[in-house]
Amino acid sequence: MTTKKADYIWFNGEMVRWEDAKVHVMSHALHYGTSVFEGIRCYDSHKGPVVFRHREHMQRLHDSAKIYRLPGFAEH
Repeated sequence: MTTKKADYIWFNGEMVRWEDAKVHVMSHALHYGTSVFEGIRCYDSHKGPVVFRHREHMQRLHDSAKIYRLPGFAEH
């Protein structure tokens, strides 16, 4: 089974057509797998959805982004 590709994809801070999302062959991420990623879980509770340790996840994400000198983002 194949997955239908999206018409647009998030690339370099904006939505672009799938065909226009190109990575340079010398990209560090392509060769070495460098990336910034944080998995955040959300659970149902009697008070509604609850994100588990949201502040800690966001702090790790922000710290990782700083290491790679990525542009800042809102910490809400």
